[in-house]
Amino acid sequence: MSIKPPFTDVEISKQPDGFYKDNSLPIALISKGIMVALVLWALVWPANANSTLGSWNWSLLEGFNQFYIIIVGFFAFFLFVIALLPQSGGKVMGTPGEAPEFSNFSWFSMMFGAGLGVGLMVFATAEPLGLWGSNPVVLAGDVAGKTEEGVQAAYRYTFLHYGFHAWSIYVVTGLSLAYFAYTRDMPLTIRTALTPLLGKMVNGFVGHIVDVLGVVATILGVSVTIGFGVSQFIDGLYNISGMDWLMNITEGEPPTPSKVGLVAGLMVIMGLSIISAVSGVGRGVKYLSNLNLVLSLILLFTFVFFGSFGFAMSTYGSAFIDYIINFVSLSFGSYGPQSAADFAAALPEAAKPLADDLIGGATNAWGSFDGFKGGLEGAAAELDDETLMAAYAAGEGGRQFGWQAGWTTFYWAWWIAFSPFVGLFLARISKGRTVREFILGCVIAPALVCFAWMTILGGTAIDLELTGDAAGAITGASQTNQLFATLGQMIEGGMLSGLTVMCVILIMTFLVTSADSGILVMNTIMSGGDTTVGNKHKIIWGLILTAVIGTLILAAGDNNPMDALKNAMIIGALPFTMVMGLMCVSLAKALYNDGKRAKQGVAEPAE
Repeated sequence: MSIKPPFTDVEISKQPDGFYKDNSLPIALISKGIMVALVLWALVWPANANSTLGSWNWSLLEGFNQFYIIIVGFFAFFLFVIALLPQSGGKVMGTPGEAPEFSNFSWFSMMFGAGLGVGLMVFATAEPLGLWGSNPVVLAGDVAGKTEEGVQAAYRYTFLHYGFHAWSIYVVTGLSLAYFAYTRDMPLTIRTALTPLLGKMVNGFVGHIVDVLGVVATILGVSVTIGFGVSQFIDGLYNISGMDWLMNITEGEPPTPSKVGLVAGLMVIMGLSIISAVSGVGRGVKYLSNLNLVLSLILLFTFVFFGSFGFAMSTYGSAFIDYIINFVSLSFGSYGPQSAADFAAALPEAAKPLADDLIGGATNAWGSFDGFKGGLEGAAAELDDETLMAAYAAGEGGRQFGWQAGWTTFYWAWWIAFSPFVGLFLARISKGRTVREFILGCVIAPALVCFAWMTILGGTAIDLELTGDAAGAITGASQTNQLFATLGQMIEGGMLSGLTVMCVILIMTFLVTSADSGILVMNTIMSGGDTTVGNKHKIIWGLILTAVIGTLILAAGDNNPMDALKNAMIIGALPFTMVMGLMCVSLAKALYNDGKRAKQGVAEPAE
């Protein structure tokens, strides 16, 4: 039986004139309405917004933590399968024989800068150091945190969060968009990727909702990225200038960026981003990305020559093997919340009557056995050590769930929320490449570089703490200041000042390119795939993005300034996660049917 040509008549209704000329009015109004409502909520009722977002986020994690973990594992295996299959892997995204638009160097530098530039600057040292003290292997009691034996486990999960799974999330979106846009000559927008499943429905309200989910996820994902980046930007400025007003300085606590400093830094970064977007400077994103990569290499080689390169390379080798060995369990090993009944059932008889007094400490993912024991009062504190150890072991399921929800699921939600931006960007720069080249180039290659980055920078920080040279100066610093604290332990004098300035410039350019590109992506979706967007819409989305970040930072109150942003992002990422699952089904269907059409001689639109 012959197969009909694919449905390609995607028609996104646009305004013929007026303020929203050449834009989809439903997408624009719904997405802007959601963001403006969020801003007003956080501005008028900040305490209510912060507490409600936190409550929603926790309820969502209790119900969907395992879903997040398993579907991301599925993304990775799905991509590897279609890359290996000859029929799908050899398919060119474009007309047959079309050459790629960019050289491999420019292609790689642009994907690297768009995907994880800011994340790698902020978490280069903070991620390995944080996981060195707490990870599932430590929670299970197999190794002790912050010891030499605990380094491998720390990097197992560092590689998980910044490795093949992370890039698979981006590539699922990017490949779906690129395949349908370039092989079927369809608009480069989110709804296009679902045409094999939705057919003509993509031209109506269902298609608008799919695109709106992409816009909302993008703005929240970019917001968290910029929030972390601005925090590190302020840390860097403080290290250079010593201006106290930028920081919260409390005796006995590490200095952290103040709300005033964060808002000031946000205004500077977003101002530059909006200027870049409207002036046409954004057209030079390729050259700015190349500059970012060069500056990143200078920083990397500074750690190679002055850091603990031998320790880092031995860690890289052993950790990579450990990561591959545990790849399947890391992909699908998920945890749900531990109920009070399950905890009580696992307790020894002597402790069962005191289950309510024991469950809080025993299931605390961020506490140790000593902390659990020291926090007990009354009859619970009088239990013998053997009973207390059994009670602590009974809460391991709860600790594993709390840790996974706080670390891995946060990252998966962040990368998913960021994936419409990165995916659309990867699609735009990858025309003419094969499906296999796209997957291997955008999953394997950048992940291996991320591993090297994390082991060379983070390994140096860990080695300085292990040997006692840092004496707690790095682990005692705030998360976004640990990179600068590590540099301060390695080098000194004018070279340290010069590198600190270079890092601040690098952070700034990463932030500007991320925000600039994010504004372009939101406008591209709103205009149905058109990249020639009017300046007024770039300015409006830039202001909305600034308002979302600023108000949610202020709404956090006395808590971590990033809490409200992170909670909103995890909530906003869930609907788009479901869209990505449908993208995989849609792409698999398209690849299968296109293979059958090729055998039967049915022409495809782009051909």
